[in-house]
This record gives sequence, C-alpha cells and structure tokens, in this order.
Amino acid sequence: MAVTLADVARLAGVSPATVSRVINDSAKKVNEQLRERVLAAVRELHYVPNAHAQSVARPRKSAVGVIVHDVSDPYFAEITRGLQRQAGAHDRLLVICNSYREPERELAYVALLRAQQVHALILAGSGYHDDEFTERLNGELGAYQQAGGRVAVIGRHRLVGSAVLPGNEAGAHTLGLRLLGLGHREVGVIAGPRYLTTTTDRLTGFRHAFDELGVPLPASRIVYSDFTRDGGATATAGLLDAQPKLTAIITLNDSMAVGAMATLRERGIRVPDDISVTGFDDMPIARDVTPALTTVKLPLVEMGERAMALALGDGAEPHIESADATLIWRSSCTAPAVPD
Repeated sequence: MAVTLADVARLAGVSPATVSRVINDSAKKVNEQLRERVLAAVRELHYVPNAHAQSVARPRKSAVGVIVHDVSDPYFAEITRGLQRQAGAHDRLLVICNSYREPERELAYVALLRAQQVHALILAGSGYHDDEFTERLNGELGAYQQAGGRVAVIGRHRLVGSAVLPGNEAGAHTLGLRLLGLGHREVGVIAGPRYLTTTTDRLTGFRHAFDELGVPLPASRIVYSDFTRDGGATATAGLLDAQPKLTAIITLNDSMAVGAMATLRERGIRVPDDISVTGFDDMPIARDVTPALTTVKLPLVEMGERAMALALGDGAEPHIESADATLIWRSSCTAPAVPD
C-alpha cells in the first residue's frame, strides 16, 4: 500500500498541513525542529510526494515548456540535448511539444503550457512570415510574461522574450563566397519552405555572396521543398531535369543534402567529380556520408543550453544572444570539372 501524507504526519506527530508545508516548500514557514521531524518521517517511510498535488501547491517551480517543430529532426534533437543538459543542471523538468510547423498547433501548446503554469516557455525553431499569427502568439506570450512567466526563443522571430539567434545569414554568405571562389557559376539551390524565416535568412546570405561576385542566381535555379531528406531528394530530381548543366547544388540543411546526394547517386552523377553538394547545420551524419558533406556548423547543443539559461535567468529585461556559424569544408565540394 502506498504511503500517504497522513502516514507521514502520524509518524512525525504533526498535522497533515504541516507536512504539506514542508514538502511543498510553502511560503508559510515551519520551525526547524518540526521540519526535521517531518523530513525524518519522509525518509523512514520512503514517502514520494504526489506530483499533481505539488503542482497545485507550488506552480511554475519545476517545469519548463519547450515547443519544437519536430524533436525527431536531427536539428531539433541536438538543440533538445542542450536544453535537457541545462535543465538537468537546475533540476528542471522539460515538457516537450512537437508543433510539426503548424502555427495553430503551436498556439494551442502555448495556451496549454500556460494553463499548466510552467516556469518558462522556450520556442525552438524558425519564425513564420505570418503577421496575423505572430500577433496572436505575441498576445499569448505577453500575457504569460505579465503573469510572471519567462520566454526564450531560438531562431529569428518577432516575438516577445529573450532570444538566441543562429548565424544563418552570415554562415550562408561565407559558404557562398567559398563555393563561387572555386569557379562554380551554374549553381542550384534546394531551399526550405518559403514561409520560414530560416529559409529567408539562409537564402539572403547566399544571394549576397552571388551579388558580391557578380554571379547570377536566377529564380529558375531555386527550388523550395521540405527541410527533410525526401524533400531534398525530390527537389534535386526536379532541379536536375530543369537545369542539367549545374556544377554545384546548395541545400539549406544537411537532411536535404543527404536526399540530394541519394538522387545524384541513383542517376550515376558523381559527387564531387561531376557536381558539388553543400549542406547546412553540421548534423552528426554530415561527416559520415560518402563523400563527407561540406556544410555550415551551428552550435546547436550550445544554442539549447543558452536558451535554457536565458529562460531560467534572473534578468528582468529580454536579452538577445548570437550563435556564430562556422564553415566546415569536407570532400563533397571541389572546383568544377574543366570541359573536355
């Protein structure tokens, strides 16, 4: 039979209310002698407090709500590692919700987590190019902050709260200059969904590089798809059919690059001898594919840690931090082949 709070009270010789104050760390303090008696009884009986009762008694003390697009995506899995590492160091419980890039689902989760009175909310992932949705979400988050909650986001958003901003544009610009510096001029781009700020920022960085070197990047060489392996594979097939003379393909994340390389392999096109391929993010798989993938590294685990630190920090004012990108050059890229 499970040990109850009443059992602890009988053994300690105090009222159940006193036991409740001690185990819930109530603002109404108990004198040290009684407190020690209660804790001794808890240890002797191996009493485990009821989590639901504790959440009612002391809301927002232990849980942090996290909304990601999809925790099974390698990008968000790495960020979640950082979130969990920092949360564990502060004895916090993570409540992780997948929005699957559905704005209405994201709004619903924010409302649900607010109702659960979590200590903080973290939104990890790209913002949306949707003014109406942003206004509605800011309304929810603003009310949550006014009630004492804390908000942190990872990625470029127009949302209230602190933020960790990945170096998407700068990283893409650096990679673009390096790729074009090898002599590539017929370059195709496999982009993510148009409505995401991550897609916009990475494309902007590449466009700046092309503009600086006077190399055209026509719209016909940019294909938008899902940020997935299959999205990259399908988009690559369409791009190759429309642009058979490409010497390089830029993909806006590593999962898409893996899909692109699969399509190229199926068609007997060698990487990098016939065509170079680049990714973005530096997922663990990037170094293990053949050939190893040239990509832009973002400190994803660190980004998760920093976002959690912002959410749990004591600063009253929102704080913005940048996460720098680093070019990782591997064997999937080389100079374009010289025509016979």
